[in-house]
Amino acid sequence: MSSSTGAAEVGMTRWFRLIPIAMIVYIISFMDRTNIAYAFSGIGHDFHITKADEGTAGGIFFVGYVLLQIPGGWLAEHWSAKKFVAIMICFWGLMALACGLAQNFTQLVIFRFLLGVAEGGIWPATLVLLSHWFPVQERARAYGFWIANLAISSIITQPLSGFIVAGSDWRTLFFVEGALPFIIALPLWLIFIKDRPEDAHWCLPAERDYINRSLAQDRANEPEPGPFSDIFKSATVWRLVVVYFLVQVGFYGLNMWMPTLLKSLTHAGFGAVGLIATLPYVVAGLMLWFNGWWADTNRRYSRHVFLPMTLAAVSLILSVTVGEGMILLSIFFLCLAMGGAMSYDGPFWAAASRTLPVALVGGAMGLINALGNLGGYLGPFLGGYLQDKTHNFYATAILFAISLFAAGLVMLTIRVRETAPTVHGPAVSPAE
Repeated sequence: MSSSTGAAEVGMTRWFRLIPIAMIVYIISFMDRTNIAYAFSGIGHDFHITKADEGTAGGIFFVGYVLLQIPGGWLAEHWSAKKFVAIMICFWGLMALACGLAQNFTQLVIFRFLLGVAEGGIWPATLVLLSHWFPVQERARAYGFWIANLAISSIITQPLSGFIVAGSDWRTLFFVEGALPFIIALPLWLIFIKDRPEDAHWCLPAERDYINRSLAQDRANEPEPGPFSDIFKSATVWRLVVVYFLVQVGFYGLNMWMPTLLKSLTHAGFGAVGLIATLPYVVAGLMLWFNGWWADTNRRYSRHVFLPMTLAAVSLILSVTVGEGMILLSIFFLCLAMGGAMSYDGPFWAAASRTLPVALVGGAMGLINALGNLGGYLGPFLGGYLQDKTHNFYATAILFAISLFAAGLVMLTIRVRETAPTVHGPAVSPAE
């Protein structure tokens, strides 16, 4: 019996119980991380700062984000992902509210830095949690569905943030969206999330046996784990760090400055801009699902990172080249650019989960996410700096496009350990 057949026969409860809750929690987390894009104008006016400073306020989050990446993955693997994330939800909610209380630029930067610290361990902890529930042959899809939270969050955040800022001010934006971790995220996480199949009363014995049997099969060909320091000696892990860093430069640069770009294109208010800005993320959500599914069918994960990165780079250049002359076509290319910049995620993390023995994978993911996300600081800052210098978005778009395309090229150098095929049909070639 194939694993895919076995999964269908024993049930799919984990897909409906775990992933939606993990998505909701990270949707709110991502909202509090990126809503500052709609506050830039008000912050710049109230604190009398440049666009480079605005980019610093947006990007400093990622400097703090580094601190709990490796500890977060390690604690999730060796202690409890559920308990660790619950603590971080409380901390992040407090810092999100504090951003609305900032009385000067320095205070805002400090609160944004601490917000990054608070959210820093949630990503690797959730990746580890999902790795306890989803075998390798399902993992790119599981990660892809969960990572769709980035697109869904943006679909919600863009119009909500636009309307709040249009109807009130940037402080109200931080207060309203900063309350959501306490009202929604924390209760749902505590009630529904379980660390492992053995902890979940709703996981029927047949499904639990399938999960554990499949995970044991995944580990069968794993090399013996060495010391934790081995992750720092892996050339593959460092290449993954470079890929992730370059992607974040392009993605978060584009994400943070997209409202500004759309406002300059359309000359509309933030309420209308927020509605228009949902379109790229709708496209991104569809592309996330499709690319994750396609990658699981052939396991050529590197290729399924390179292709979206190339699409994103080319589309972004075309979008700003067309510009105000053909606004609808420019927005169309912007949709493709954001779709490419996000849809690499499932295959990327599926590849990362196969670079080291299971005992070290949490730490490896933490290292990749920690150092890679420093690109999330550099992208918004450089985007603001180039706009200060050129007074347009073209040079900024070229920078982001080069970064995304370079990420795809580096990913092509990475080969992931082959997993034995688990579906009927012709044998698959080694995964990239």
